[in-house]
Amino acid sequence: MKDLNKYIKYIPYLYFLIFIGLWFTDVNRNSGVFAFPILIFGIPFVWQIIKPNNKLNFALGTTFVCLSSYFILAYLSDVLNIISFGKTAKQFIIIGGLLSFSNFAMSLWIIRNSLKRAF
Repeated sequence: MKDLNKYIKYIPYLYFLIFIGLWFTDVNRNSGVFAFPILIFGIPFVWQIIKPNNKLNFALGTTFVCLSSYFILAYLSDVLNIISFGKTAKQFIIIGGLLSFSNFAMSLWIIRNSLKRAF
């Protein structure tokens, strides 16, 4: 159990790294070499796993909480039909909602990790 608790704090970083990897794979299939700049987004998360820094951790958490809140607002506006989206965008409504709320939860987890004294 101690080993499990030791690695639980890395779950949000691994979540975002997996998300960046999936995004890279999807864009790489369609656009080829233009997908490689996407991998730059993974550098801060890898850095947090290798050598944690509380300031970078708090900045990452705050940035992704803001981005996730915009995702949630877009999702809610689509669900409530405030703004009408196209047919292809409506196909991803469930996946988009799960992604929005899970991004928000993982971002809050990152902020919680940064507020703890012993990271």
